[in-house]
Amino acid sequence: MKKNILYTIKSILNSYAILFFSQNRVLAVLLLLVSFFNPEAGLAGLLCTCASIALVSLMGYHRESIQTGLYSFNSLLLGIGFGTFYHLNTPFWLWLVAACLLTVTLTVVLTAWFGKYDLPVLSIPFIVSFWLVLLAANGYASMGLQQKESYLLTELYAGGSASVTNFLASIDKISLGYYPDLFFRSVSSIFFQNSIIAGMVMSIGLFIHSRIGFSLLIIGFVTACLFNHLTGVYPDGISHYHLGANFMMVSLGIGSFFLIPSARSFLWAVVAVPVTFLLVNALTRVLGVHNLPIFSLPFCLLTIALLYFFMLRVNPGKLQLTPIQHYSPEINLYQYLNGRERLQDLQYLRLNLPFIGSWTVSQGYNGGITHKDEWGQALDFVIMDEDKITFKSPGTRPEHFYCFNKPVLACADGVIEDVVNHIHDNEIGQVNTEQNWGNTVVIKHATGFYTKVSHLKQNSIKVKIGDYVKQGDLLGLCGNSGRSPEPHLHFQAQVTPYISSKTLAYPFAYYISGDSERQKLHSFEIPTEGMVLETVDINTQLKQAFTWQPGYTAKVIGSNSKTETVEVFTDAYNHSYITSKETGATIYFINNGTAFYFTGFYGDSSSLLYYFYLAAYKVVFTADNNVVATDAYPLQLKNLQTGIWLHDIIAPFYQYIKRTYQSYSIYQHQQLTIHAAGYKQVLDNKKKIMNASINITDSGLQSFSINLNGTKITAQWQTENIF
Repeated sequence: MKKNILYTIKSILNSYAILFFSQNRVLAVLLLLVSFFNPEAGLAGLLCTCASIALVSLMGYHRESIQTGLYSFNSLLLGIGFGTFYHLNTPFWLWLVAACLLTVTLTVVLTAWFGKYDLPVLSIPFIVSFWLVLLAANGYASMGLQQKESYLLTELYAGGSASVTNFLASIDKISLGYYPDLFFRSVSSIFFQNSIIAGMVMSIGLFIHSRIGFSLLIIGFVTACLFNHLTGVYPDGISHYHLGANFMMVSLGIGSFFLIPSARSFLWAVVAVPVTFLLVNALTRVLGVHNLPIFSLPFCLLTIALLYFFMLRVNPGKLQLTPIQHYSPEINLYQYLNGRERLQDLQYLRLNLPFIGSWTVSQGYNGGITHKDEWGQALDFVIMDEDKITFKSPGTRPEHFYCFNKPVLACADGVIEDVVNHIHDNEIGQVNTEQNWGNTVVIKHATGFYTKVSHLKQNSIKVKIGDYVKQGDLLGLCGNSGRSPEPHLHFQAQVTPYISSKTLAYPFAYYISGDSERQKLHSFEIPTEGMVLETVDINTQLKQAFTWQPGYTAKVIGSNSKTETVEVFTDAYNHSYITSKETGATIYFINNGTAFYFTGFYGDSSSLLYYFYLAAYKVVFTADNNVVATDAYPLQLKNLQTGIWLHDIIAPFYQYIKRTYQSYSIYQHQQLTIHAAGYKQVLDNKKKIMNASINITDSGLQSFSINLNGTKITAQWQTENIF
């Protein structure tokens, strides 16, 4: 019962907030309050919202869509419109019920139809339903609807003027100056009001919800006023309703919600304003023939058209459509930037180094010897001693070279596409230019993606065409065949299966560079010439502790008297996540065999699972304390700090705040301990804000502790079921 009540409350509040592309509760409450500045409109809007939520819930539609307000915000607009334009009487309520039912029906149908193209319906169901009401009421007086004397209808039909608006709205005595007054009245007009106070309250809610979104409302307002000043379209000023519901909303939607906020999205938010002028003027003339107001139709048509225009691009470039909608421009931006920086597992096939031990890149991409032009994205590897020498004296035979006869491994799973195994190994200093690549193995990993290793030893290859190999399987031995003056291993990625294929730039997933004292962990990077590389030494105990299969359950018992039961699931896209049954907190994660890291947190930030998310943000499965895992937290984790609010305003153009993470593991007294730290960096000023430790035994995770800005949390982790 309690869950149903909370679900209904959230659905109602979100119906208000989603009008500004939000799910923010503060904004929702303020919008609900403002709607009752006109009590009749506020009551009708709330009743329509509740009725539509009840209807779609009883009819069995998707609960998550209902809770976002997707099926009810058009009904809210309908109710507010009815209460604004018509007097309350018996026919009012009867026709409101009929119109509300029509609106819900249109919303569901159009949402499904537009959804096939990943397009929103926006407020089109409200517009169509209200048009039908106006047409019916104007044609049949016996409907009983009594229209109010409304300056707003005059504006909607004729385009209006600011002077008329200000005169008829003189009841609102507050004045901050012509343009500030017009701005706040324009914001309030989205609820069919003409009130500076209402606009101020709504603006406060909008600013709390999104600094980026609020700035775009201002940009849309300023651009529209400036364009009108330059062209003189409306000599007496633009209708404050069209400013709010069309010009400003286009800038908000295009600039920050449907597109990832950036300099390019802001440019499109500005460019969209003159096009909106065309639509407002043209549609006013066309619909005026039938005495129909345009409402927010220009905003709807232009937004949908631009979105489809952007979707048809082959190469999206730097103007990015929002991939996952978080109903916050800031979260959309920060999550996108964070994912672009660190979620390479979702972008690349994971390639491991094709050898064992420590090797040196003797020739990198676009090297000066043979890696040139279309064959430039390739790597040559050799083994060197402490003096940077590749052979033991005298170095006159292939057997004298350290890499000769060393195992060459499959870098990833795949099927053997081509094999050459018969070519003789060269004497030192001689090259075989007729059989350039020498003994070679080509592996097909996916359609249009292959890797190749060349210059292998004659008759050392252990695989044949059609064999399936797994990452780490032995392919053959390093040799000196083909165009190879001394033993080395050639590696490249390519998009075609031929031995002579052109190269493709592609990173290795995880490897370590440097010597034993100064090691650096690389994640999905391309090695450069001169780097000394080796694979990550995997610790089985550590890897097993974070190998969570669906069905894995544990109890987390905190020092703050909290106990949470956590369980692992996979979603419809086969993404793994762990969730707390008590708090609903959910974290998505990736385990790629070399590292474990979290990709997104959702829910209650007071949950013990949230503190574990911060502590175990990224763990590399090695007990070598010289190997430090580094990562970046998304900025929205602390989005209520003033410093972040100031940062939000310029974040689409420049980010000067970073939140970073580091961890390393130490094995002592038959126990592994992961030490982690978190940092906040503002420009060049870096400050530690978190330190944590995670204890692991043979049986798995045992406990963790975290100190976050002076708040210390410790918890026991009791695994109950590993699968």
